[in-house]
Amino acid sequence: MGEIIAFPAPAPTVRQATEPLWREAVGHELRAERHRAARTLSDVAEVAGVSTQYLSEVERGRKEPSSEVLGAVAGALGLRLVDLTVRVSRSLRASSAPTGPLALAA
Repeated sequence: MGEIIAFPAPAPTVRQATEPLWREAVGHELRAERHRAARTLSDVAEVAGVSTQYLSEVERGRKEPSSEVLGAVAGALGLRLVDLTVRVSRSLRASSAPTGPLALAA
């Protein structure tokens, strides 16, 4: 008989839990700002010119909004797009910071 050859392991289909997607981080920051401002989803969506459903999906990280939508929603919340970008960048940097004994040496 012949030799048994193992199939290669399938490529991982789930990403690491420690590295959120950009759209998830943006959504989190938008929702946090909306809550800090004590504003409703429908109020912000109306001012931004998007549907409540769409804004909800953006906040949950389900939709990848265009720069125009991000600018409109950020503006509706009293933020500049650059402020939102800085917050998201800080959030992503904090969530991907190394942990463990080697992190202390960095």
